[in-house]
Amino acid sequence: MQDYGGYGGYGGYGQPPSGDYGHTAPLPPMPPPPPPPRRRVGLLSYLAVALVAGALGAGSVVALYHPAANSSAVPSTPPSAPAPLPSSAVPAPSKGGTGTSGGSLSKVEQGVVIINTTLQYSSERAAGTGMVINAASGLVLTNNHVIENSTKITATVAATGQKFQAKVVGYDVTGDVALIQLQHPSGLHQVPLGDSSKVKVGDAVTALGNAEGQSAIVPAPGHITGVNRTITASDQGGSVQSETLHGMLQTDAGIVSGDSGGPLVNASGHVIGMDTAGNDVRFPNQQAAAGFAIPVNTALSVASEIAAGHASSTITIGYPPFIGIYVGQGTSSDPQQQASAQQNNGFGGFGGNNGFGGNGSAGNGQGQSCYSNDSNLPVPSTIAPVSSGTLVIGTICSSPAAAAGVTAGSVITSVNGQAVGAPASLHTQIAKYRPGDTVSLTWVTPSGQHKTASVTFTPGPPL
Repeated sequence: MQDYGGYGGYGGYGQPPSGDYGHTAPLPPMPPPPPPPRRRVGLLSYLAVALVAGALGAGSVVALYHPAANSSAVPSTPPSAPAPLPSSAVPAPSKGGTGTSGGSLSKVEQGVVIINTTLQYSSERAAGTGMVINAASGLVLTNNHVIENSTKITATVAATGQKFQAKVVGYDVTGDVALIQLQHPSGLHQVPLGDSSKVKVGDAVTALGNAEGQSAIVPAPGHITGVNRTITASDQGGSVQSETLHGMLQTDAGIVSGDSGGPLVNASGHVIGMDTAGNDVRFPNQQAAAGFAIPVNTALSVASEIAAGHASSTITIGYPPFIGIYVGQGTSSDPQQQASAQQNNGFGGFGGNNGFGGNGSAGNGQGQSCYSNDSNLPVPSTIAPVSSGTLVIGTICSSPAAAAGVTAGSVITSVNGQAVGAPASLHTQIAKYRPGDTVSLTWVTPSGQHKTASVTFTPGPPL
């Protein structure tokens, strides 16, 4: 997700049977070239029953790329992981503000930002919300699905119109929490924080957010209808196919697409949660739509780990590694089967695990030598004659893979001597590394030549 500042707003975690993380709303047509970007506004749709994660999205992009918004050039010197921030960078939950007295939303609104992102490799733009939690450092708390796959992020302070470029400090895919940092911050205000451990069913709350991606903060009053809920979300638009979140706050406030990352505020004007999912989500025997928020104590705890630079199996610091290829979908290690699955289900853009995923258009033919996005990316007509490996649907121009000579129809068979089969196995191998690391990549060309080259990962979009 590269140069940060764009048309954000994340909700496109799909549209499962009874709700979604925020469906995608189309943008007004733009004259070609390039093709008009699709737009999605941030909110996840959560289901009452667990969903089984589907196959990786068609034509997912492997490992990250970090070009400027108007360029396909890979930076010559990949940035290192962000330096750890002071332990005081992320504030602790407040012990005051139980929500029993009438509070003002104005102080909260001063710290709310509208996030816009560009997703270059999937030809999309998206919009969501964030909360300033450290004014001096420009730290903003939001959902991971708001910034996933973004190649550019901008944040606009709703109260003043100030606009900032933003970079990713880190994110937790499984917890759906992300921490971004506004560049050259000034004039910011921190949102008043509450204590989510004190929240009770029946408490009055107001959800604030960039509703429907309209670039305005809209309040939605309601009440807490449940605490410590476990929900599962399905995602059609983003890279995470399905995820389960625990300990969620449930509310009947009208949380809609674009609200993701926004504050859930109690009656005393303190933030007690982060809007995350909603949009006509129902449980069995429940008629009313439900919205869900991550408790602020939970979100701040994750943000503290990110700020401290504590990477883990769930937390990524900075940007992930990027090699710059689109790959097929499916669980088969047979490249021909991957091509068939791709053809049957339609090509997908940038997304999925470690940069795989998205939905797009299918086609036939060998296509062009490289691509800047997934528009009209065809399934290769000629595929390397090998029985196992990850099929390359296309390469991104000026990416590490393109520079090494990998082309559409090639099949990657190993990374640093470790065999690769289905696309998921390539994701797993790449996830072990950081931008700037160099690996030995082995592949078979469409004509049957076996090749090996050293490839250095560049930084890519958040997953």
